[in-house]
Amino acid sequence: MKVDEKCEILQNIRVVLVHTSHPGNIGATARAMKNMGLSDLALVNPKTFPSADATSRASGADDILASASTYDSLQAALEPCELVIGASARIRHLGWSEVNPKKGCGLLLTAAKTSKVAMVFGRENSGLTNEELELCHHLLHIPTNPDFSSLNVASAVQVICYELYSTLIGEHVITAPEPEDRPATSQEFEGFFEHLLNTLEKTDFLELYKTKRLQQRIRRIFYRSELNRTEVNILRGILTAFNKKLD
Repeated sequence: MKVDEKCEILQNIRVVLVHTSHPGNIGATARAMKNMGLSDLALVNPKTFPSADATSRASGADDILASASTYDSLQAALEPCELVIGASARIRHLGWSEVNPKKGCGLLLTAAKTSKVAMVFGRENSGLTNEELELCHHLLHIPTNPDFSSLNVASAVQVICYELYSTLIGEHVITAPEPEDRPATSQEFEGFFEHLLNTLEKTDFLELYKTKRLQQRIRRIFYRSELNRTEVNILRGILTAFNKKLD
């Protein structure tokens, strides 16, 4: 793979920081990204940005900070992304697909050959909420010493950026899928899921599906299926047919 092709893949990987409270972590994240060839930084409701602390910690990665995009919600930051992986220090128990850094980065690099993808990092003190993780296709856990498992968010970003860069340099990337087999974007998946819930409202399943936990389990079923765009369109076509009959 040529150098410019590798650069294009890395540019398709968006690093998303959610509700970052310390601007120094934003600067350190920018530095980690530039070290490993990434450039797309998205910030969701940062407490303080721009900031002199962020610029100081960036140590020359000012261009990453200058081009960083800010959003009012995580969903908005993920709209163009076909694959979303969320980092979590805690193992969750609601059926999320869990991957280690090596597998997660392999999935990101494969999808990034043809589309925008995202790696999401949460708050310094509490990480990502369950609602935010619902927008992620996989949960990534970085193994650490169980007696001291607290990992600074910028350090976590550095670990993932290094894994992405070293995996790409090693050429361990699966051949890109055909356009019709490309994974559905986050926006396309959310459109399908809303369509599904609206359809369920018209059936006797209504009282069951209203429970939040069941909604989460249904979502996880489809995330594990790793639906591509064609499959989402097929499923939405089925739902449309059901709705016509129900109406």
